[in-house]
Amino acid sequence: MEEEEHEVYGGEIPDVEGDMDAHNTDVDMSAADDDAVKELDEMKKRLKEMEEEAAALREMQAKVEKEMGAAQDPANVAANQASKEEADSRSVFVGNVDYACTPEEVQQHFQSCGTVNRVTILTDKFGQPKGFAYVEFLEIDAVQEALQLNESELHGRQLKVLPKRTNVPGMKQYRPRRFNPYMGYRGRRPYVPPYFYSPYGYGFRGSEGQ
Repeated sequence: MEEEEHEVYGGEIPDVEGDMDAHNTDVDMSAADDDAVKELDEMKKRLKEMEEEAAALREMQAKVEKEMGAAQDPANVAANQASKEEADSRSVFVGNVDYACTPEEVQQHFQSCGTVNRVTILTDKFGQPKGFAYVEFLEIDAVQEALQLNESELHGRQLKVLPKRTNVPGMKQYRPRRFNPYMGYRGRRPYVPPYFYSPYGYGFRGSEGQ
């Protein structure tokens, strides 16, 4: 039986594989474009965050410089020093304070002198009391009354009450060295030449050896 031949009208048969490849290429290009857009958005986001951090740092630096400038301003320094001196004029130094003593007990001890505004018990870097305190009053006249409590007892110890001194910034009180009768003044040691060895030996040459 002979095979029949069929003619096809209307053009060539479309290349299906070629069309599929072109479609896949379009899909791949679209996905690449989406990735590029996402990466660009992420870069813009990171750049914005960096700009915000830089702005925050600049603002913080400007604030610190402003505060430092205000602290170094002679007018502010003078005002702070005057305020400190005024507060110190209403305060007393209390020495020989028992280590177990509390600020409330110190306040009760001095409340008869006037209105106690603040009690400060100084401590070391480990938080242990140093054995002295400062008492600040609201009235300047209370200082004279507090001085009358010098050598009064608190917790069985005699207190040492003195007017509080104002420390001047940048100034150190000169304290001359005390004379020690056993050590003398500690200064530079005098120059002592090295021991000289005589080439003629040791001993004493009297008139007989001459």
